[in-house]
Amino acid sequence: MGVDPCTSTQTRNNLSVPAGRTRTRRQSCATEASLTNGNGNTEDHLPAARTNSSVSPVRRKSNIVKEMEKMKNRREEKRAQISEIRTKRAQEYDSSCPNWEFAQMIKEFRATLDCRPISITDPIEEHRICVCVRKRPLNKQERLKKECDVITVPSKCVLLVHEPKQKVDLTKYLETQAFRFDFSFDESSSNEMVYRFTARPLVETIFEGGKATCFAYGQTGSGKTHTMGGDFSGRTQNASKGIYAFASQDVFLLLNQPRYRNQDLEVYVTFFEIYNGKVFDLLNKKTKLRVLEDGKQQVQVVGLQERQVSCAEDVIRMIEMGSACRTSGQTFANASSSRSHACFQIILRRRGKLSGKFSLVDLAGNERGADTSSADRQTRMEGAEINKSLLALKECIRALGQNKSHTPFRESKLTQVLRDSFIGTNSRTCMIAMISPGMSSCEYTLNTLRYADRLLGSFLETVQLSERMSNSCHKHSGTLNLDRFPDLVLD
Repeated sequence: MGVDPCTSTQTRNNLSVPAGRTRTRRQSCATEASLTNGNGNTEDHLPAARTNSSVSPVRRKSNIVKEMEKMKNRREEKRAQISEIRTKRAQEYDSSCPNWEFAQMIKEFRATLDCRPISITDPIEEHRICVCVRKRPLNKQERLKKECDVITVPSKCVLLVHEPKQKVDLTKYLETQAFRFDFSFDESSSNEMVYRFTARPLVETIFEGGKATCFAYGQTGSGKTHTMGGDFSGRTQNASKGIYAFASQDVFLLLNQPRYRNQDLEVYVTFFEIYNGKVFDLLNKKTKLRVLEDGKQQVQVVGLQERQVSCAEDVIRMIEMGSACRTSGQTFANASSSRSHACFQIILRRRGKLSGKFSLVDLAGNERGADTSSADRQTRMEGAEINKSLLALKECIRALGQNKSHTPFRESKLTQVLRDSFIGTNSRTCMIAMISPGMSSCEYTLNTLRYADRLLGSFLETVQLSERMSNSCHKHSGTLNLDRFPDLVLD
C-alpha cells in the first residue's frame, strides 16, 4: 500500500529537523500536490518557464522579404492560370481547322457583343447618296477549306473586320477595324431586303424627272451578280429575284397609280456591257457601240437599242437574254466570273422625250496585280482595264465633291456613260459594296471597305456643294455663274 506524500511530510515535521529544510520540503510537497488531480493524473497545463534573459527576441521579417513572397505567390497563380488556359485550349483544339485559334478568338469576341442586325420591319430611310455594304455567307469552297468568318455585323450601320495578325514572337492576335455606312447587311439578308433599303427609295426619283444610279462594287466572287441579277441555282440564274427585276416591278406599280396613270409615260429598257474599254449591246447580239457627245455636251451611246416593255415579265425576259450574252471568264476566285461592267437601264419617256432614267450597274470584280500575274495575257489585260475604270470612277466622284475645275469623265467608258447620272440637281445614287467573309479574302475586303468609305466622303462633299449652289441661286434671284462649274448641268 502506497504512502501519501503529505502524510509522510507531516510525520517528519514532528522530528527534529532544521527549520529551513522543513520549509523546502513543504513547498516541494505542495507543488507535487498541485500537479496531481484527484485521479492521480498530471494536469496538462504546466506553468510557463521563465525566459532566459540571455536569449534574443524573435526578429520581424523585412519588407523586401514580404514583397518577394508576394511576387512568388503571384507567379504561382499566373502559372496555374496559364496551365488552365492551355488545358482548355487543348480540349478545344480542332486539327481539321488550320486557323482554329483565330476562330476561337473571334467567337469569344462575338460573345461580348449585343448584335442587333437590320430587320425587314425597320423603317426605310431616304438618302440622296446611300453607301451600304453586304456580307455574303461562306461558299462551298470556303467551307471545305474550314475558313473562319472574319466579318461581324453588330448593328444595321456598323461592320467589324477581325484582321488576323502575328507578333514577332509568333503570338497570334486580332486587329478589329470598324466601318460605318448607311446600312450594313449580314449573311442572312436576302436580295429583297437589300433592295428595300437601297434601290427602292430611288425608283420614285425617275417619275419626278430625275436620274438615279445604283451600282454594286466588290471583289471577284463577292456576290455582285447574285445581288443585281438574281439568285443562282448552280449555273442557272433566277432573274426574278434580283434588284433588276424588283426595280422594274416597282416601276410598273407606280405607273398604274392614279398620280402617274394619265401622264402618257412609256417604259423602255436597255442592257449593255463595257468590256476592255468597248461597249456592246446585250439585247442586240452584242453589237459594238460608240460613246459620243452631242452638241449639248450630252453623252450618247450611239446605236443602243431601247426595248419597250409593258409589264415586269417582259423585263425579266430581257434580263435573262442579256445575262446569257455577258462576257465571263475563269479567275482565281470564281470559275465563272463576270469580266465586264453590265449596265441595265429603265427609261421613262413622255411622247418620245426622256423623262427619267434609272441605271443599275453590276461592276466587274476588282483584283490585285499580284493575283493575275500567273494568268494569261487576256486575263491580265481585263484586270488592268477593270481597275482603271474603277479608279476613274472614284476620281470623278472626288473631283465633283472637291469642286475641281476639271472632272475626268473621259478617263474611261464607264464614267462617260454614267456622267449624267452623277451631275445635276435631281440625281440620286446608291452604292452596294459586296464583301467576302473568309479569312483568305480579308485584304480584299479591307480594300473594298476603304474604297466605299472614301466614296461616301466624296458623295457627302458633292451633296454639300449642291446645297451651297442651291442656296446661292436663291440669294442671287435665280442667277448662277456657271463658269465656276463647267461640268455641272442643271435641270
